[in-house]
Amino acid sequence: MAKSPRTPPVSPPALDQFLCFSLYSASHAFNRIYKPLLDAVGLTYPQYLVMVVLWAADDRTVSQVGQQLLLESSTLTPLLKRLEALGHLTRTRDPRDERQVRLRLTPQGRALQLKAATIPACVLDASGLDLAALERLRNEIDQLRERLLHAAAAPPGG
Repeated sequence: MAKSPRTPPVSPPALDQFLCFSLYSASHAFNRIYKPLLDAVGLTYPQYLVMVVLWAADDRTVSQVGQQLLLESSTLTPLLKRLEALGHLTRTRDPRDERQVRLRLTPQGRALQLKAATIPACVLDASGLDLAALERLRNEIDQLRERLLHAAAAPPGG
């Protein structure tokens, strides 16, 4: 019986060669920049993202906000309850469709937008990138995310 040739073991790539680790560690670095800025306005980063969505377009459904933030309702609901308890938004059933919950900013939630207005510029400054470079990088990451989501949704082997 003939022996098959032995394949030498393949060592995994070093950690610094993983794109996913670069994105993961960059996310942690962003959190370090955002934390003191958001502490000053009394929000966590996920709460801030919800508020950014509502500042752009108030009176949205939970599902609309979830789609934009790529969050499931089960993840989003506790964030919304906390923002409501803080007095930044209201959650009410849509009278036309009781299955839908509508989110509306309160005057306090709208006023918070002014307090948070400098956050994007502070983060841009901390990045060391100019606006055009930041937009190019964001676009590339967005395209990567879409390709990965598409691949994850595809049937195995297909």
